[in-house]
Amino acid sequence: MPSFRIAVIAGDGIGKEVIPGGIAALEAATRGTDMSLAFTELPWGCEFYSTHGRMMDEDGFEQLAKFDAIYFGALGFPGPPDSSSPSASASGSTSTSGRCGSFRD
Repeated sequence: MPSFRIAVIAGDGIGKEVIPGGIAALEAATRGTDMSLAFTELPWGCEFYSTHGRMMDEDGFEQLAKFDAIYFGALGFPGPPDSSSPSASASGSTSTSGRCGSFRD
């Protein structure tokens, strides 16, 4: 049975509202198949930055490398500098891990 571990970064704002519906849709799409999905939520994004001074845990890339996919919500929050953009951090993760992603700033 194929099994996939998915890191979930809901991020900020509406991301926290829409990710649960997206997860429900993915679960419904795989229901009745031999595919298994396991979701792990990570609290990273601009709100995390506001509290910790960084977008993700110091070992964030190592943590993400353990997953088969990364599911992003809406990232963005007033305050953090553009140089610490969540999509820039995420882009680095996908390019170093051989994964692909779709980002919209």
